[in-house]
Amino acid sequence: MPYTVLPYTEDRIDDVLQFERRLREEEADWGWEIDDAYLRAVKDSFDDPRFAGSLSFVAYTGGAVVGRIDAVLLPSRFDGSVKAYLDWICVLKSARHQGVGQALLTELRAQLKERGIDTLIALTASNDEAQRFYRAVPRSVMRDVGIWIDI
Repeated sequence: MPYTVLPYTEDRIDDVLQFERRLREEEADWGWEIDDAYLRAVKDSFDDPRFAGSLSFVAYTGGAVVGRIDAVLLPSRFDGSVKAYLDWICVLKSARHQGVGQALLTELRAQLKERGIDTLIALTASNDEAQRFYRAVPRSVMRDVGIWIDI
């Protein structure tokens, strides 16, 4: 499947919403609704300076988004470094195992390298398909156990 990876920009919101609707058609229970509040928050994020360290890319094929990846830069005074956190990567079930996820990850890594960032931290989803994907990522190793702490 030929595909193109592009930055997720404000003018691509409608394409991403179509992608998210297709996600829900192909797989149930995504945990959040595509409602007016969600749409407003996404649109507002493109003008909010708190999102300056966000990196997002979408993979297109046939004029439609089939995958998305989102990350954020994590500057730390602990050691004066900047790392990145992989917040989300998802490919439509119908487009999986065709290199889309790897292409998204490759583009993200290239952009991070350009910014002088040498570490991408990710929590892995617990489902088997996600585990297979993460174990196949080149030049990676699973090290620590992640924890989610509600605030």
